[in-house]
Amino acid sequence: MSQLNPQELPSHGETMSGRLKKAPNAFRTISEVADELHIPQHVLRFWETRFPQVKPLKRGGGRRYYRPEDIALLRRISDLLYIQGYTIKGVQRLLREGGGKLSDDIPPPTPDERAEAAAERAIPIPAEPDLPAPEPAPCEAADIVSVTPAGSRADPNVERLRAVLRHTLRELESIRSLLGS
Repeated sequence: MSQLNPQELPSHGETMSGRLKKAPNAFRTISEVADELHIPQHVLRFWETRFPQVKPLKRGGGRRYYRPEDIALLRRISDLLYIQGYTIKGVQRLLREGGGKLSDDIPPPTPDERAEAAAERAIPIPAEPDLPAPEPAPCEAADIVSVTPAGSRADPNVERLRAVLRHTLRELESIRSLLGS
């Protein structure tokens, strides 16, 4: 095992890649927020149109800069949509009822709202004229091995990624059945 030379280590505030690490209260660009939350940039722009509480600063050329409170709100919106199963309308209602804020003790969505949210996120795959439309492959939460120790709270980013991966897996299985593999 090789020894690290202290002169090769990053200085305070710098990462191993040599880039400066931003302070926790620094503004972030849309690409930084998208990377941090694992959400595509176009989705963040779309959410700005649906949630007026998300108001990044816009500078010359329309470049967006998100405040830490914007990022916290986006993280919470993402959790409600992707993990808890709310619809966009449901999250809008929660924001209205909370005076523009989302509390930590929000009850789970109703089964009807979960079904609506699943339909809202579903991407229809057009079937070939001579092939029947595929049935989505079942993917249960039990199919995924949990790496979270019992009794501890899972990281919301990990749970969000798991939900996205489950959704992607269902889509890929659906495509596979279309292709007849």
